[in-house]
Amino acid sequence: MEQRRRLLRWWGCLVFAVALGTFLRETAAQIRYSISEEVNEGTVVGNIAKDLGIDKNELKARGYRIIESSIEPLFRFNEDDGFLYVRRNVDREVICERSSACVINLKTVLQKPLEIHYVGIEVLDVNDHSPSFSEREKRLEIFESALPGAKFQLQPARDADGLQFSIQQYKLIQNDLFRLEVEERGADRKTPFLVLQKKLDRETVGKHKLLLTAIDGGRPAKSGTIELLIEVLDVNENSPVFTQDAYRVTLNENVPPGTVVVQINATDLDEGANGEIVYSFGKEVDVSLKRLFSIDSQTGEIKVIGEIDYEQTKNFEIDVRATDKGPMPLFVDKIVTIKVVDLNDNIPKIEVTSFSESVPEDCKIETTVGLISVSDLDSGSNGKVSCFLPDDAPFSIYPSLQNNMYAIVTTSPLDRETKSLYALTVIAKDAGVPPLSSQKTITVVVSDVNDNKPEFPVGPQTFYIIENNKIDAPL
Repeated sequence: MEQRRRLLRWWGCLVFAVALGTFLRETAAQIRYSISEEVNEGTVVGNIAKDLGIDKNELKARGYRIIESSIEPLFRFNEDDGFLYVRRNVDREVICERSSACVINLKTVLQKPLEIHYVGIEVLDVNDHSPSFSEREKRLEIFESALPGAKFQLQPARDADGLQFSIQQYKLIQNDLFRLEVEERGADRKTPFLVLQKKLDRETVGKHKLLLTAIDGGRPAKSGTIELLIEVLDVNENSPVFTQDAYRVTLNENVPPGTVVVQINATDLDEGANGEIVYSFGKEVDVSLKRLFSIDSQTGEIKVIGEIDYEQTKNFEIDVRATDKGPMPLFVDKIVTIKVVDLNDNIPKIEVTSFSESVPEDCKIETTVGLISVSDLDSGSNGKVSCFLPDDAPFSIYPSLQNNMYAIVTTSPLDRETKSLYALTVIAKDAGVPPLSSQKTITVVVSDVNDNKPEFPVGPQTFYIIENNKIDAPL
């Protein structure tokens, strides 16, 4: 009978270990779904029970759940029918901004026995935004001395949609004086320029009106317009000229305010006030850039005034302008490109994905007792994390098939009578110079099994009994 009980306990431990081992093999595969943004609340995303090949009643019995994040969840799992539903409005532009692909990865867990499954939900873009300009009309001042071929940057339109639904083209109303050019400026951004085709004559026509239209790639396409009011100015023959064709610099993140990024310089062939130059940001520089950088109007020095965070922005393109002080000033525009260098300023983060409440003392070696995930916001070697257990304990930590996932397993037999509780300190360390690390303590309880015989506390004893003793007399 005792041998049978031992066999049943061994078999239960083996099933637990095999179930967790199966999880480690299954984490390489993911359940994938696709939904369009802006679908109604309650829309079915997919059949979890069917895709896992598990009856919906078994899902409920085994404690299937979504591991929630700190934000309000977008999806909910119905344990009664085994389906995944949309819980609240899914706005692709809020979740992924203008990224080419938008996939929401959900961690889900089956608690009994322990398994982890990943559900990837691709949010498909719909053309729910029209291109728009920040102003209904834009005034431009152009000197009559401007030569054919001169280019004038216009304000680009904005469209919250991405990919094929973003702005695909600009159109300019037909006219003889100007044509339109569009330059690619970074990922999925097009900047329009007016190009002068004929010399302007202020005395003949002093003002011109043009209509600029931005068109997205939807079917049917959506569009937005801005009216260009061009005033032709007289005076000042020579425009300032920058001394460099391009300004490209690198900048470490987290540099202190006051750090000089670059000094721009321009010259002007005119004399007096017409040749004196003032530096400024371009007219269309976003206000967010002005919170990070300043420019000295006299020296052309660009300095840091805000927090530069590589994890927020890796590159900056800043339009700068050199303008002379003539009564009818001339100017020239240039782009300053700043590449931000990543520093190791984020410590690894350890998350306990799932953990067994207790481990039987007679379980097999290499039994998985818990799963953790690690992450680091830095890039390159600064974001490459290793994980280990420094304690001298009968446990070890091994990488899982899923990136940045680790399994904590037993490495030697456990004995509850010797030690019934272990406090394991998990350390995650990145590969930066110098490296940063973090740690988390996990408690493992060793549960008892019937593996010890009863024993008397003392050896044999000799008793003497007097004959003719009474019944029930104590010895």
